[in-house]
Amino acid sequence: MDIIKKLAQELAIKEEQAKAAVQLIDEGNTIPFIARYRKEMTGALNDETLRNLHERLLYLRNLEEKKEQVINAITDQGKMTEDLKKKILSAETLVAVDDLYRPYRPKKQTRATKAKEKGLEPLANILLLQKTTKSMEEEAAAFVNAEKGVANAKEAIAGAKDIIAEMIADMADYRKSIRNCTMKQGSLVVKAKDEKAESVYEMYYDFREPLSKVTGYRVLAINRGEKEKFLTVKVEAPDVQIVNALNKTMVKDNLNTKALMEEAILDAYNRLIAPSIERDIRSEITEKAQEGAITVFGKNLTQLLMQPPMEGRTVLGWDPAFRTGCKLAVVDPTGKVLDTVVVYPTAPQCKVEQAKKTVHDMIKKYNVSVISVGNGTACRESEQVITELIREIPEKVAYVIVNEAGASVYSASKLATEEFPEFDVGQRSAASIARRLQDPLAELVKIEPKAIGVGQYQHDMNQKRLEEALNGVVEDCVNKVGVDLNTASAPLLSYIAGISKAVAKNIVAYREENGRFHTRKELLKVPKLGPKAFLQCAGFLRIPGGEEPLDNTSVHPESYGAATKLLNDLGYTSESIRGGGLSSLNSQIKDEKELAENLGIGEMTLHDIIEELEKPGRDPRSEMPKPVLRTDVLEMKDLKEGMVLKGTVRNVIDFGAFVDIGVHQDGLVHISQMTDRYIKHPLEVVSVGDIIDVQVMSVDLNKKRIQLTMKIDHNK
Repeated sequence: MDIIKKLAQELAIKEEQAKAAVQLIDEGNTIPFIARYRKEMTGALNDETLRNLHERLLYLRNLEEKKEQVINAITDQGKMTEDLKKKILSAETLVAVDDLYRPYRPKKQTRATKAKEKGLEPLANILLLQKTTKSMEEEAAAFVNAEKGVANAKEAIAGAKDIIAEMIADMADYRKSIRNCTMKQGSLVVKAKDEKAESVYEMYYDFREPLSKVTGYRVLAINRGEKEKFLTVKVEAPDVQIVNALNKTMVKDNLNTKALMEEAILDAYNRLIAPSIERDIRSEITEKAQEGAITVFGKNLTQLLMQPPMEGRTVLGWDPAFRTGCKLAVVDPTGKVLDTVVVYPTAPQCKVEQAKKTVHDMIKKYNVSVISVGNGTACRESEQVITELIREIPEKVAYVIVNEAGASVYSASKLATEEFPEFDVGQRSAASIARRLQDPLAELVKIEPKAIGVGQYQHDMNQKRLEEALNGVVEDCVNKVGVDLNTASAPLLSYIAGISKAVAKNIVAYREENGRFHTRKELLKVPKLGPKAFLQCAGFLRIPGGEEPLDNTSVHPESYGAATKLLNDLGYTSESIRGGGLSSLNSQIKDEKELAENLGIGEMTLHDIIEELEKPGRDPRSEMPKPVLRTDVLEMKDLKEGMVLKGTVRNVIDFGAFVDIGVHQDGLVHISQMTDRYIKHPLEVVSVGDIIDVQVMSVDLNKKRIQLTMKIDHNK
């Protein structure tokens, strides 16, 4: 297989682009580095395409390796033919290679192997040829052998049929066409184990859907229901059609053999092929559903991580709870924790006035301007207390409901213990909730990505695959934004291209021992950070106020010469970057192509350098929607049909989006209520963190369900 050609076809890119990307990956370059600093070589392939390419490259190389192993194994058995070799080499999936290897794979004891041991293979061949003029009982008589365990002709024929059944089941072409036929015409059929049992799976208690149409989220829900013993699941195939097709292909019009061949084919299908194909198909649709869910999770996570930081604010983090009290932490604009306290405004203590006084004192003392409230247990009750306080005090304070998923995971982690050794779990959680508002990316990287809670069915997935995909998402986000080398935590640094967890810890240790970094070059003094790692990471690490102004941009050190010459040719120095007076740089350039040639760099690199010099230290997150600041609260009972509200998209799933409209319970906008045009997935319309207008369709107080629509009818 020409892997480069295959990658180019699958990803709809040029072969030169695929070849360059593969070469760069093989040389040990990271995806963020290739995407940002090797655009000329790859034709500006973005990080998402590069990750897909890398994933497919690994699969295709694994496939080629598997083909080689299979060819060698069959050749060693002396059974390789030119036709078989050609089929193996042209196979495009691991499943296809497995199908071709199936007849030659060493088998455990089966009914067919036992029959062969009894010497019944020649009889099976007679039956298979279907040319005998004798009855099969006569043919079988010659194979009766009490010593070998063949007592009579009937047993001999049964053994021969077993051999034929296994041979049919092992035929790759038949398996492929049966698998395709089942996928196209079969159905997924689900029943309840106990129809009277109450569960969240009741909609699947009598469910049937064509395999070709079944959606990913349904597959994952059904799988979970089966695992939890509420559902029974089976693949219903067009059995009669498949068996008839096999009969038509294999059975000849010989009265001596016809009935026996049909019996062997039926046995092959029912006992060997159908169960195996069902497993294959269940596995295939599950894998496809998981990949779809991982993609959605990744896109949601990107949006969450790329939410704009709330800079320059002193934030009060509020971790709500009932019995154990609400934990509060005041965090200054740099993320330093100034104070922590526990208040008890919620049940059973209900010390509301005392809590209000404590919070007001903290607001005055530390000049708090915003309260960040976790959306967990007792959030609704805490919100009520906060809004009452905001109305009563003269200071201007707003509050934001923050998704606290993963905060408890972080607060109990080794990292949190190292960061806040003197705090308990609740205090750490409150500090994390405050910091999530100040800089979501810097705080959320401390939590295992799958614990951040913007996916669906993440616990039912291949955990290794999920982890790899989400880590890739976090890595891309961190490198897109860049980090301050003098303030970044070790977890944040560990996501920078080329920096391992050990090197990240070494950077922090070096900083603590020697003080702040003054230049990027100083990184080379950090233990275990050599020239190769420096090449990968340097462009993503910023040094505000350092000795070299270019160190606070995403211009890579390898391009400093070109950037400095560019500035000098236009009458500037690198010091001009600090003043931010280069915003019209692009308008001063007449011919980019000629200039790039003179500077010895590519046009894309020149374009990136100019963009960076015009806006040094630009944060791509600033273009994202800001969080909704609230000063008052609605209750679910306040909601009326037709009400139009502003909401924040909290999670996007296959069938819709959950939106926070400020009533503690998120409302659902079903995919059908997002737009008048047809869409395949909600992500075509909304993303996590989007601020959208929604209208209330219905409210069910008992089930705590809110149905929302984005198709607003102003006449309601």
